[in-house]
Amino acid sequence: MILIKGGRVIDPLSKKDEVLDILIDRENIVSIEKEIEIKPEYEFIDAKGMVVAPGFIDVHVHFRDPGFPEKEDILSGAKSAARGGYTTVVAMANTKPIVDNVETLKYILDKAKDADIEVLQVATITKGLKGEELTDFEGLLKAGAAGFSDDGIPIMNAGILKEAMIQAKKLNTVISLHEEDPNLIDKNGVNKYSPSVAEDTMIARDSMIALHTGAKLNVQHLSSGESIEFLRWIKTKCDNIYAEVTPHHFSLTEDILESKGTLGKMNPPLRTKDDLDEIIKGLKDGTIDMIATDHAPHTKAEKEKELFSAPSGIIGLETALGLAITNLYSPGHLSLMEIIEKLTVNPAKLYNIDRGVIREHHRADLVIFDVDEKWIVNDFASKSNNSPFIGEELKGKVKYTISNGNIAYRDFFNK
Repeated sequence: MILIKGGRVIDPLSKKDEVLDILIDRENIVSIEKEIEIKPEYEFIDAKGMVVAPGFIDVHVHFRDPGFPEKEDILSGAKSAARGGYTTVVAMANTKPIVDNVETLKYILDKAKDADIEVLQVATITKGLKGEELTDFEGLLKAGAAGFSDDGIPIMNAGILKEAMIQAKKLNTVISLHEEDPNLIDKNGVNKYSPSVAEDTMIARDSMIALHTGAKLNVQHLSSGESIEFLRWIKTKCDNIYAEVTPHHFSLTEDILESKGTLGKMNPPLRTKDDLDEIIKGLKDGTIDMIATDHAPHTKAEKEKELFSAPSGIIGLETALGLAITNLYSPGHLSLMEIIEKLTVNPAKLYNIDRGVIREHHRADLVIFDVDEKWIVNDFASKSNNSPFIGEELKGKVKYTISNGNIAYRDFFNK
């Protein structure tokens, strides 16, 4: 049994914010009280001065397995997630082979059984990520798919997408979309050559299809201020559209390319200060429901290529909390309750999973973190280190991650 004592328990679902003790027996929370007596048989965690929150849920990660295990595999990705405070992640389907069939899906889910945290897996919307023919939604869901996404590639055929949304609505599942029109992009990953209109037009089209079909849509990795304004409007018309933003998009602008080079290259690209301000506004008013990392590992050799030859994307699981505390909480943009809600309750709601809550007789998925502790980004549990934040000082450090009642990560160093 594990006793967490004296932590500030913040649970957005119940709106609880008070100092409490939590007792865990096997995989469940069995008691939440103001004072629980310490017994010799308990493993004791002193959480005084720290926040105890539901384990974080990331709806957008790339674990590169199968196909590219030198970048990341399911087990290393899970360790990276645990170090960042995550107890559940949703992995994207653009592996090799692609997750458009039951065999590949089962390979991942079987391997994920040995992971330190829960790894959920989406399947592709279309066969081969080609945007031409739908996968077997029903069969893939029965085999354990969490939802559907062609992330990395937009679906250009509106008719195909409409049919996908009709299927998703019928089966009560999620469609997550990468929203960039390649016809409006010169070169990927850089704002100058990949303008916001490429995002804006796709989001407008796909949100309207979601409005008309009633399908649950997740708009992935927002970057454009105009897109946020549009989503603010359309979300007054329906409640089936969700939106996510990455920590790098609320922390950085396109100027970082000058100093960080390919480590500042991602799809969609970093944009302007005005876009960043709109992102923060969207987080504050609830237009943006979730913080998702789009954790995208690449090798050092790949990222050392010339800017437009290097792949887009950065890792993000281990810096997400620090960036949220440093750039959202410390300046007063969002409260801890609001940040935690976007990392727990809303992702759980999107995927209709019974997570993101601290409750007696419920699965013990918890993160314990020090809001005030400062730390330097310098090493990772991930196999890759393609991060523009290396060397930066962040505030807010994960001390323990508890997944399904087991300690998946503990910080052995105080500072």
